[in-house]
Amino acid sequence: MESKKILRQKFLAKRASVPIAERDRISRELIEKFLATEIYQSAKILMAYASMPEELQLNELFAACLADKKLLAIPLIIGKGEIRAVEVPDFDSLEIGAFNIPTVKKEQRNFIEPAQIDCVIVPGAAFDKTGGRLGLGGGYYDRFLPRAVNAKKIAFAYDFQVVESLPLEPHDAKINAVMTPKTMLEF
Repeated sequence: MESKKILRQKFLAKRASVPIAERDRISRELIEKFLATEIYQSAKILMAYASMPEELQLNELFAACLADKKLLAIPLIIGKGEIRAVEVPDFDSLEIGAFNIPTVKKEQRNFIEPAQIDCVIVPGAAFDKTGGRLGLGGGYYDRFLPRAVNAKKIAFAYDFQVVESLPLEPHDAKINAVMTPKTMLEF
């Protein structure tokens, strides 16, 4: 556990040090690459995290999903370590929620069952070359992803966030692919 905590701090500090202009450029580049994939093209229901300032920004992915008439969902924190997928009907339905993360206004919430989701864009501090993921420490996605049984689980990351291996535990949920500016690794 201690090595995970230290690694998480290291990767999150490095991620936070990326200049905003570079973060935004890489975000656009990754989204453009992702939109051309069969995974995106065939997905009818896509879930993605609502970006915090230091994360790769996904607003352009949200806009593409809505324009392409895909059902878009974001996570809603419902308890300690627990999230549910909630539909985003449009940008106007969003407001700032817990932890300063955008969420869907309460009166507009429509929940989506995890097994219905075709693709989940997963956040994380680091990823390894076998599909391992070092999350952000709350266990939200480790609990949610196993229930998204039909979804491709994909991470967008900086190249420095991909390492040979991570100190994982049995409860750590794996992903199917990680996309960086230089490569897309599929597992």
